[in-house]
Amino acid sequence: MITRYGFDVFFTVTAICIILIVVAFAFVEPRGVRYGIIGVAALLFIFALIFFRDPERTTPNRNGSIVSPADGKVVAVKTVFEPEFFHSDAIQISIFMSPLNVHVNRIPVSGTVAHTRYVEGEYFAAYEDKASEKNEQMIVGIESQHGKVLMKQIAGFIARRIVCELKQGKTVTVGERFGMIKFGSRVDVFVPLQTTVFVTVGTKTKAGETILGEFAVDSKENSK
Repeated sequence: MITRYGFDVFFTVTAICIILIVVAFAFVEPRGVRYGIIGVAALLFIFALIFFRDPERTTPNRNGSIVSPADGKVVAVKTVFEPEFFHSDAIQISIFMSPLNVHVNRIPVSGTVAHTRYVEGEYFAAYEDKASEKNEQMIVGIESQHGKVLMKQIAGFIARRIVCELKQGKTVTVGERFGMIKFGSRVDVFVPLQTTVFVTVGTKTKAGETILGEFAVDSKENSK
């Protein structure tokens, strides 16, 4: 299935590929050049098909769990001061998405969207630490019954488009789709210090399926 967040780019790429193939068959000689153009068009279409795929996922039904919002690889797990939503120290889990990962993002916990902010920024490589502060990003804070979770959709070196359909006050359910980042990117997740984290640097994650950690019983009180 192709994600609805990428219909515009996917169908544009598909149209370009079709035009290239038609032109190659109708006007290009010799055959070697013709088949070369057709090969490039086919590879471009396959890349778009892979990048904008949107597979179904089964979200774990575990009370108090924090589920990964992104496919990719964990590149950082550390304690930082989070000034925007927690206003205190929190655990940051950073997930890097390569161009070959599924780029549809999913809700990490059920609750209410309590904070949103879009930040225009620069385009450092998404795996670099400074990307979390300097790059274009969409910031979303969710209040759940167990505690707070903050997400940052961060554009990478190639990405120039963040899609997020969440608005402040919206009720959300863990595992549901809410947007994507196009062409290589990163998602930072901030959770309370008392959270038991299950992932480490190098862990591969799947959006809506991989459990990043679990709230402590009293984490809501401690995250205020």
